[in-house]
Amino acid sequence: MGRVLIVDDELLLAQTLRRILADEFEVTVTSAPSMALSWLTSDKWYDVVLCDVMMPGMNGLELRAQVERVAPEQAARFIFMTGGIREPRVQALLDVTPSIVLAKPFDYEALRELIRRWASGEPPRLRASRP
Repeated sequence: MGRVLIVDDELLLAQTLRRILADEFEVTVTSAPSMALSWLTSDKWYDVVLCDVMMPGMNGLELRAQVERVAPEQAARFIFMTGGIREPRVQALLDVTPSIVLAKPFDYEALRELIRRWASGEPPRLRASRP
């Protein structure tokens, strides 16, 4: 069973994603990037990290950068989610990430398929995917 970490300050979305994915994957949810950082830089492994871009305190790209310093193999598992993909400041942040980026709302079945592929050992794509 693949392991998914969801990091999003919008708990309603995070819980919805958990319900959608929990029948097929082991899903952990947090709204605290600092907690996610602790897990991702310890001995916990996640096949996919679904991470919101804009969060208070530490944004998703800052979280990924901190994870990359300690656990680059985990940083490569990030998929960013954002509702602000058309905002210039968000786009500027996303332009520098090698991670996949999903614009909210997104296709849940396509997300499931992506997680299935990564959990089965298919290497993550290194270029960001833009709508």
